[in-house]
Amino acid sequence: MSIITKEQYFETIKCLDKEIFNLKYHKQRISKTIGLNINLEDYIYPPNNKLLKCKVIYDSDGILDVIFNRYIEREIKTFKFIYDDRLKYNFKNCNRIDIDKLYAMRDDKDEIIIVQNGYITDTSIANIAIFNGNNWLTPKTTILEGTTKNRYLAEKKIIEKDITVDDFKNAEKIALMNAMIDFKII
Repeated sequence: MSIITKEQYFETIKCLDKEIFNLKYHKQRISKTIGLNINLEDYIYPPNNKLLKCKVIYDSDGILDVIFNRYIEREIKTFKFIYDDRLKYNFKNCNRIDIDKLYAMRDDKDEIIIVQNGYITDTSIANIAIFNGNNWLTPKTTILEGTTKNRYLAEKKIIEKDITVDDFKNAEKIALMNAMIDFKII
């Protein structure tokens, strides 16, 4: 007898002072992932005013769990380029084993930058952007479409472009973006 398990996905949502951030973009990603329009406001009730990382776990039937943890930002100053043309992570799946394996290869660096087919994609936890002196550019091809990246694209604050390792090394500034740190220049 075999047991069929459903894929489980998650959203990481920032909560501060009981405010829930950028739900529109999290709802859009859930809809793209499982085809359901879920009213996240019915499930997320921050328990306090602290900076919280809300993890909403769901599958094709709907919301399975909502977990709140106090958020402590990781300091990221150094990167290791990891070349992997096979990694696929199109949806924010709870199974991150392949990304975790790449992250474990970072040696003494704080974070990895995944490179596929000669172009930068993402880090293990965030989308990336570079400033070329005129514009903030973000990779056209990513491992995962981030909610913050999509919001900044919609607001025309960043431009999608293929970015090489040399482009990255020659950038004037670098920024990471995800739901918890928003757009952080490092």
